[in-house]
Amino acid sequence: VQLVESGGGLVQAGGSLRLSCAASGRTFSGYAMGWFRQAPGKEREFVAAMYWSGSNTGYADSVKGRFIISRDNAKNTVYLQMNGLKPEDTAVYYCAADRGGNYYYPQPNEYDYWGQGTQVTVSS
Repeated sequence: VQLVESGGGLVQAGGSLRLSCAASGRTFSGYAMGWFRQAPGKEREFVAAMYWSGSNTGYADSVKGRFIISRDNAKNTVYLQMNGLKPEDTAVYYCAADRGGNYYYPQPNEYDYWGQGTQVTVSS
């Protein structure tokens, strides 16, 4: 399994970014696909996740109403649309996949496969 993130960058507070995660190496039916983030000096934390085979999604309270996770089955790609960005959203964002299909407030150690991460920096 290979997960490759893209779309990170520098944006001003209030701006938007869309992250992409291109997934390959197997079919992901039954998996959950998630986004996590890690800021300097902090632990990796859950951001958003969705069940690959359905429409179920989960979001961290800190991003609800601002971030949207979605997927394109034809492209085997998962997206994270981030709106209303805040300086506290600054982190390395990771795409991850869970064979167990856990999309509801998962812990990072529950996920099996990880991308290399993409940096998101929000300036004030």
